[in-house]
Amino acid sequence: QVQLVESGGGLVQPGGSLRLSCGASRMIFRIYAVGWYRQAPGKQRELVANITSGDTANYVDSVKGRFTISRDNAKNTVYLQMNSLKPEDTAVYYCNAQLKLRLGVPTQTYWGQGTQVTVSS
Repeated sequence: QVQLVESGGGLVQPGGSLRLSCGASRMIFRIYAVGWYRQAPGKQRELVANITSGDTANYVDSVKGRFTISRDNAKNTVYLQMNSLKPEDTAVYYCNAQLKLRLGVPTQTYWGQGTQVTVSS
């Protein structure tokens, strides 16, 4: 059973940086479209950034110019580089991805377990 795994969260001071990673728990054929979501306490989950299989990236206005989503197809991993972090970026960050486990099977959508990002002095 494959799982989607996020890593890279933690505690950082305002203005600091973190890089989140999202990948499969075992070798797969390909990771396609990926979205990074976040959910702060008492708030709805929101889409922060996404990247298509053609590498088109989109961002919510609140993170434009600060966050960058990218992918390494050789590693089947997607990253979210977060710079100039603010306290309002504090949330659990989730990865949502379309995975093709092997040739001949359709892609399936997976959610990761989430990684906590806390921005505080």
